[in-house]
Amino acid sequence: MVRLLLADDEVLVRSALATLLDLEDDLQVVAEAATGSDAVAQAREHHPDIAVLDLEMPPADGLVAAEEIRRELGLQIVLVTRHARPGVLRRALASGVSGFVPKTTPAARLAEILRGVAAGHRYVDPEIAASALTEDSCPLSARELDVLRAARGGDSVQAIADHVHLAPGTVRNYLSSAMTKLDVPTRYAAAHHAWQEGWI
Repeated sequence: MVRLLLADDEVLVRSALATLLDLEDDLQVVAEAATGSDAVAQAREHHPDIAVLDLEMPPADGLVAAEEIRRELGLQIVLVTRHARPGVLRRALASGVSGFVPKTTPAARLAEILRGVAAGHRYVDPEIAASALTEDSCPLSARELDVLRAARGGDSVQAIADHVHLAPGTVRNYLSSAMTKLDVPTRYAAAHHAWQEGWI
């Protein structure tokens, strides 16, 4: 029996998936979660074989929860996403995620993928993999990415400066440069764009 943790902030999606997977003879949903932090707590409590995590869960993305679960418990992780971004795929594979599938994947196919992951295999949706091979490279510098990563939470320039150990004026310069390169009007838009592309 493969024991599963399902984490998705959309209750209807999570409940439907749990019901469908529980119909499989060899799969059992032992815990559910609505946030990344709850997913980590449920993983600690139930020790499932595989954590199936939505990528777009508040307060951070599912990849943050995946990295924590992998680091602390060593569980297999399958990320499910509505918006498959090649940059995120690279981050996910680098952090040891075993599966990366779109939310359009039928439940029966997901069950097959989960069995494969439980047997030690990796699975990446072919369309996502193909996109990753043709994606443009990131135009931002490492420092610009650091600043945008810190800006994602909506903090003030001073708070960002404290976090990355730079002067506020230097942070403003990096933010302005990133906004110009990405052709967006605000630092929040720049941070969101960089996150969507999987650069941060």
